Amino acid sequence: MATKTAGKQDTKSALLQAGIDIMLQKGYSNTGLQEVLASLGMPKGSFYHYFQSKEEFALEIIRQVDAEYSATILRMLRNPQETPLQRLKSYCLWGEKEFLSQDCRKGCLIGNLSQEMSDQSEVLRKELASVMEKRVNLFARCIEEGQESGEITKSHTPKQLAETLINTWGGTIMHAKTVKTKDPIDSFMTVMFDFLKAKPH
Repeated sequence: MATKTAGKQDTKSALLQAGIDIMLQKGYSNTGLQEVLASLGMPKGSFYHYFQSKEEFALEIIRQVDAEYSATILRMLRNPQETPLQRLKSYCLWGEKEFLSQDCRKGCLIGNLSQEMSDQSEVLRKELASVMEKRVNLFARCIEEGQESGEITKSHTPKQLAETLINTWGGTIMHAKTVKTKDPIDSFMTVMFDFLKAKPH
């Protein structure tokens, strides 16, 4: 029984990963369930053993991506070997490396789906909003630590700075995808970290 359950979980995980890969390239609307199944060599009826609908499939994809991404973010934002400002910079440098490894394509699935689906599915919109709020809180805690140590500006609240950082980063990646260069990222790094750094009185 345990082996059978493990096998089902492996199949479900494979479907989710295939869905992530294809949605990153094509978005939700242009991702066909048949294409997902064909990429794994599964018969057409297999999908509905694991998911009731495409929307439910996307919901679980969002949750999986969030869990993996949150773990990565936490490792960087709580790294005791770096100061809070250095951690934020490390996150952005990691994001830049990931983006360039994709040849300036794909970007962040959460960001992509937020742009595409927020007006199309209330179920997905609510899940995406929850993910974004959680990310803001993770960054805000790091920023608050930097404010307390005197490294990060206190010109705005930790949450305001976290939202500005995340929103500006998302727009930067969208711009970089469009122009197919990292020039927007270079500009972001220069301006954002000059803004975040506490200025001497």
